[in-house]
Amino acid sequence: MKIASWNVNSIRQRLSHVQKWLQKEQPDWLFLQEIKCQNAQFPSESFKALGYHVIVHGQKAYNGVATLSRHPYKLLHTDLPDLQNTKDHARYLEIESRDIHLCNLYLPNGNSGGEEGFQFKMDFINALIKHAQSLLNDKQNCIFAGDFNICPTDSDLTTNILSSDDALIRPESRKGFYTLLWLGLSDAFRILHPDTIEYSFWDYTKAAWQRNAGLRIDHVLLSAKITEQLKNCWIDKEERAKTQPSDHAPIVIEF
Repeated sequence: MKIASWNVNSIRQRLSHVQKWLQKEQPDWLFLQEIKCQNAQFPSESFKALGYHVIVHGQKAYNGVATLSRHPYKLLHTDLPDLQNTKDHARYLEIESRDIHLCNLYLPNGNSGGEEGFQFKMDFINALIKHAQSLLNDKQNCIFAGDFNICPTDSDLTTNILSSDDALIRPESRKGFYTLLWLGLSDAFRILHPDTIEYSFWDYTKAAWQRNAGLRIDHVLLSAKITEQLKNCWIDKEERAKTQPSDHAPIVIEF
């Protein structure tokens, strides 16, 4: 089985990129974040033509998540359970397919809106922790994947690329990420590449891609049984090198 996650930074601008990537990699599931369109504007027919079921939780101009599935599915959630004030935040989508809870998330950046904006990031993390704990307590197979907007350690970002008070590396953000791991989830990339310095995001400015000045903020977290079956995990950096790319690259696992 193959699952991938990709913040595409506008699906309508990146449609041909995603279509070609799907034809090349043919994942069982693809999680998309920051689709930046409402449900009706999502190019569903383009993906149905490639053999995918399409599940969309969109929003005008901002945020938005979509999941493409080769397999039959059951829609479970379009918002995180117990997360309040989600009216303007299309950031979560959960389906069940092949006896796996597939949780697609776009965690708030936390740097805009002052402390209130950062508090919403923490509210999202805390709701995610609570929901993950519930699934694990019920012994469900689950995958949480997407743009977490968190660099778990200093090895996950280029030195001096962020200020010490940036929400992506604030102690509270990192503690939230590690709490998910302490519950029993595993960071797929680090399971197979414990010491590798590699990034999934490069800003469009300051020649970040050319300098390889990046961040590892896109993650795939796995429950125990899937971790045991993990065979491969990689970040497809070739996509970031293409013309008019997303500023994120896909992260892919096989199990």
